[in-house]
Amino acid sequence: MLWFQGNRIQLAKYSFGFLLRNLSASKTTLPVLTLFTKDPCPLCDEAKEVLKPYNNRFILQEVDITLPENSAWYERYKFDIPVFHLNGQFLMMHRVNILKLEKQLLKLEQQGARG
Repeated sequence: MLWFQGNRIQLAKYSFGFLLRNLSASKTTLPVLTLFTKDPCPLCDEAKEVLKPYNNRFILQEVDITLPENSAWYERYKFDIPVFHLNGQFLMMHRVNILKLEKQLLKLEQQGARG
């Protein structure tokens, strides 16, 4: 960096600051999309395929409702999987509703951008 002179130093400082802001923004926590599922679940497999283009916008957490520790979820969703929650709130069930998912992700991303 010693070879920068005059206005170029300011440009380098500005670029470095911009880089730091982008790095800190990229550390923003992604929302958690919880998939309530069981094995086998062909509709769940189909839903995960539909979600692949969005994987960089959320963290996918899968909950197997057949495990003993998830018996409350089993009683609630045994006839409805796949079921999705976004950040702990019910979002959708049976099939992925891309419009609903996109709307909620945009809402969360805008809230995150505001601070």
